[in-house]
Amino acid sequence: MFKKIGPGVLVAAAFVGPGTLTMCTLAGAQFGYALIWALLVSVLATIVLQGMAGRIGVVAQTGLVDVVRTELKTPWVKKFVIVVVLAAILIGNAAYEAGNIGGATLGLEQLFPNATLISFYPTIVGIFIFLLLWFSSYKILERVFVGLLGIMGVSFLICALMTKPAFLEILKGMVVPAMPEGGLFTVIALVGTTVVPYNLFLHASLVKQKWKSSKELNTVKWDTAVSIGLGGLVSMAILVTAASVPMDNISNALDMAKGLEPLFGKMAVYFMAIGLLAAGITSAITAPLAAAFVASSCFNWGGNMDDRRFKFVWTLVLLCGVFFLSFNIKPIEVIQFAQVANGLLLPIMAILLLWIVNRKNVMGEHKNTVFQNILGFAIVGFAIFLGIKSILKVIGVY
Repeated sequence: MFKKIGPGVLVAAAFVGPGTLTMCTLAGAQFGYALIWALLVSVLATIVLQGMAGRIGVVAQTGLVDVVRTELKTPWVKKFVIVVVLAAILIGNAAYEAGNIGGATLGLEQLFPNATLISFYPTIVGIFIFLLLWFSSYKILERVFVGLLGIMGVSFLICALMTKPAFLEILKGMVVPAMPEGGLFTVIALVGTTVVPYNLFLHASLVKQKWKSSKELNTVKWDTAVSIGLGGLVSMAILVTAASVPMDNISNALDMAKGLEPLFGKMAVYFMAIGLLAAGITSAITAPLAAAFVASSCFNWGGNMDDRRFKFVWTLVLLCGVFFLSFNIKPIEVIQFAQVANGLLLPIMAILLLWIVNRKNVMGEHKNTVFQNILGFAIVGFAIFLGIKSILKVIGVY
């Protein structure tokens, strides 16, 4: 079974990062179990979209941007899509990398609070990630991510079980959609941190690294559904834990851990810190990696992880994260631009994905079924709604 686990684990570990932890914590603290349904919908939508991306990777043996560049015949449309993709992924991931490294740093600070090296933690995390990416093959990265996701999952599930949650209330929150007052933007944020555009590019590129034949299609589907399902379970565990914490002012996962400390002792803080450290490291690895795969596809470098240009791109993204965090720089304008670009990118990529997986010359007999198209179009509609909302929020209309 474990031999079949692959790129799906990296995708799951990528979306369960510090941003997801924060949003799940806020959702649980503010609305209890009421918004678990939004998390469930997000995970199902992610499985559907990532399943399409993985299918393209294994059947066409190419990255998403490569297919777009080949199949889009109108020059200005092709250039527009590539520019939006490059801007959203490269600039966005560079801006968000500071948050990823910051999550890992918070975890380290809780585990080693008295260390004299505390101000150097961002640099230490950055060096660790650099060495891992520079010297590791895809197989080694895969094993590292299986281990990190396992640590993350066990840590957060233990925290959730410690709180003795009301399982009937959780089930009700899953199957009965509710929209409490002030909950709309939290729903949008939960979906936005789970259905991540750059993961679509990352997944297709990683699938073709691991599997070389469409005969492996069932393995790809299994890997995607199980891995992302487990990632969703981790996110739900965080929300459930936050819903049970007897505190009013919770803004992140560590606040939640401190709220649990009087009830369950220091172990609650340690489990949460270990989970946060693992979440930060996984996202801080996948964001630069996705940016490098996108740049490689856009400039037709061949997608080889050993290519110096490929390594230069992920090194640049990683350095931006360490630099912003070490000097406490908050590139608000850059992050806002990235949010707008990602708001545009998710609907565009969802539409392109549907278009590609329905093209017989690309997918052959493995093109979408009618049911898959119905699911796909429903997700596209939802993605357009979310994209408009996130853009309006950034520019201050909402």
